Amino acid sequence: MTTGPRRHAPVICVALGIERRALRDAHTAVLRVGMGPKRAAAAFRASGGLGGRPVLVAGVGGGVGPGVRPGDVVVATEVRGPDGSVRQCPSAPLLAADLRRHGLVVHLGPIASEHRVAGRAARARLAATGALAVDTESIWLAPTESPFAVVRVVVDTADEPLLRPGTAGRGIRALRRLRQAAPALDAWADATGARDVRLANPRSFCAGVERAIDVVDRALAKFGGPVYVRRQIVHNTHVVRDLEDRGAVFVEEVDEVPPGSVLVFAAHGVSPAVRAEAEARGLRVVDATCPLVTKVHTEVRRHSSREATVFLIGHADHEEVEGTLGEAPADVVVVEDVAAAARVVPRDAGNVAYAMQTTLAVDEATAIADVLRERFPAIAAPKSDDICYATTNRQRAVREIAEGCDLLLVVGSTNSSNSLRLVEVAQREGVPARLVDSAADVDLRLLAGVRRIGVTAGASAPPTLVDELVDCLGGLGPLTVAEPATDPEVLRFTLPKEVS
Repeated sequence: MTTGPRRHAPVICVALGIERRALRDAHTAVLRVGMGPKRAAAAFRASGGLGGRPVLVAGVGGGVGPGVRPGDVVVATEVRGPDGSVRQCPSAPLLAADLRRHGLVVHLGPIASEHRVAGRAARARLAATGALAVDTESIWLAPTESPFAVVRVVVDTADEPLLRPGTAGRGIRALRRLRQAAPALDAWADATGARDVRLANPRSFCAGVERAIDVVDRALAKFGGPVYVRRQIVHNTHVVRDLEDRGAVFVEEVDEVPPGSVLVFAAHGVSPAVRAEAEARGLRVVDATCPLVTKVHTEVRRHSSREATVFLIGHADHEEVEGTLGEAPADVVVVEDVAAAARVVPRDAGNVAYAMQTTLAVDEATAIADVLRERFPAIAAPKSDDICYATTNRQRAVREIAEGCDLLLVVGSTNSSNSLRLVEVAQREGVPARLVDSAADVDLRLLAGVRRIGVTAGASAPPTLVDELVDCLGGLGPLTVAEPATDPEVLRFTLPKEVS
């Protein structure tokens, strides 16, 4: 038995020769350790604990948890030994996501290692503990400190045990699934290694987002469910899903809300027409519009009252812009880029103003405003910056950590404007950057050879998602995590009187 050409090169451990043959296309070294705990433990000892190498245990196994069927794949979040020992597998979400990209049905959860093949009674006992699968090797192959992962393709379950007709067919199918999994196993192995992680500071929730979420929480507590919310309260799928679980119902338009119900307006604001429709339906409205967005609405109304043409710098399809435009549709012209700013024509060049969407990239918005100011010297500017403090701070924080990074990951949903702008800011700094909704969105192939990663989150992304991402990266090898010191954001907004 050999440990490969490099002492710390990753290794895939399998119990059976047929499993090794199923993984013959893998470029990672595949080591057959033998079936059962004694052989696995002996192989581990003989190799000196596999030489401190990252270890991925792969092969077939028994299904335990409900909903786990033959042919499904189980990726261990932890491995539990029969003596009560537990080995965590923090990189499991990354590996599971990559396996799904290869068309496999994947479950994430604990895998139990037993001294012998588990029968029906043993599986019932393990299922009661939350285990999803069972094997007879993994815990005895777990290294003490180096990266560890376990992937089991289910052959048999309590309802379809080994000693039944059909086992051969299920086994062949499982081995095909194992072969299908080989590229993902290689991707995990290639992604292992020591890393530096640089956390942007500040990142994640801003005061407006915290206020909006608190508004829905308090409305649910005060009025009971359902509480209706027009559009996403903030642009983040995880926030929306969590609030849905607690009784919030998200709708696209007011006419979907039953008369007399409680309706929350999202943080991005709405037009006067939407407010009028809600009033006409007799809805009990709670307004969660961010006060900084309300400020822009007020500016537009003020300029419109003197019949000025208002250039609204922003993205026409964004909800915030739609709501602001609705304040004075005849007077507002949306300007999306420098080219549009160079050709836009107002009613009266001597009576113009501009306002901005609050979540734009500062440098891009400034470039557009510069063109407008050059063309229209008398243009009225906002009394204070329209781009919100949180957007500005998070973009500055990205620039501070970008230098020297091989990759920058921005946690945020695809419809989050401020998160997308963070990606663009990093790219303008010359750093490859990706938007990820959660750790599961990180393609392992992006991490191969990457040793310094910047991590931030948009103002609508929960901070827990950043913590989970860092934990996952830590499951691929030792991490050094650094975070620049900065003054904390202390701004807080008062709640609407309806829920305060």
